[in-house]
Amino acid sequence: MEDRAGVAYATILVADEGAVRTITLNRPERRNALTAEMQHELIAAIEAAAAGNCRVLVLRGAGKAFCSGLDLTVLQGMADRGAAAQNAEAERIARLFRTLYELPVPTIAAVYGAAIGGGAGLATVCDFTLATPTARFAYPEARIGFVPAVVSAFLLLQLGDKRSRDLLLTGRLFDAAEAYRLGLVSEVVDAEQMPARVAALAETLMESSPRSLAATKRLMAAHNRKWLDAALAAAMDASADARRTHDLHEGVTAFLEKRKPVWTE
Repeated sequence: MEDRAGVAYATILVADEGAVRTITLNRPERRNALTAEMQHELIAAIEAAAAGNCRVLVLRGAGKAFCSGLDLTVLQGMADRGAAAQNAEAERIARLFRTLYELPVPTIAAVYGAAIGGGAGLATVCDFTLATPTARFAYPEARIGFVPAVVSAFLLLQLGDKRSRDLLLTGRLFDAAEAYRLGLVSEVVDAEQMPARVAALAETLMESSPRSLAATKRLMAAHNRKWLDAALAAAMDASADARRTHDLHEGVTAFLEKRKPVWTE
């Protein structure tokens, strides 16, 4: 699909209606799992929104899930790749999250179904996260021998240390109601009412000065920039290191084979 600037995308859909840009993760057969191609396309579509006349960005997933996180088939062969490739993978996911977080345009995530790992991160790093009652969230990276590196930085900003440790160390699944209580979800909205609620929120945001909204977002990002620079640098190192471990290979393989992993001591 092409956006209004003529850019073609293979893994996402981009729809511009007036000043509202909707980006849809479009790999429903893989529960919208993130590949390198999808990450590149998301970055391009988000940056294009900032450069154009977009006033509100909406992020959603096609099919029954929002996003199931990194594609495990990609992670499975990561230990056999060189350090440069592993570092590039870690840097790209950090760039994606930071591009979305620092976008000077208000962002809305419309979450139907599962938002897992990096998918949960994408959903909750948006300025507004609307979720249906059946939406589910988790940061289960440790359960497959990986590290929730980049998402941990943004989770800490939102929840603080203690609550972040709970979600990251247990990897447990939690529902939209708990996500709302924690502050990760802005509103819980019935599925049939979601399109109208997203449209109403976008309309409300567009009633404000776009210059003022952009300045406010830049100011809020600036408050956290020094800390986030250091946190993401550490996260990229941890992510790249984790991609080289036997535990990641074993965890992903065990998950795909539907068995319990056997961890190294």
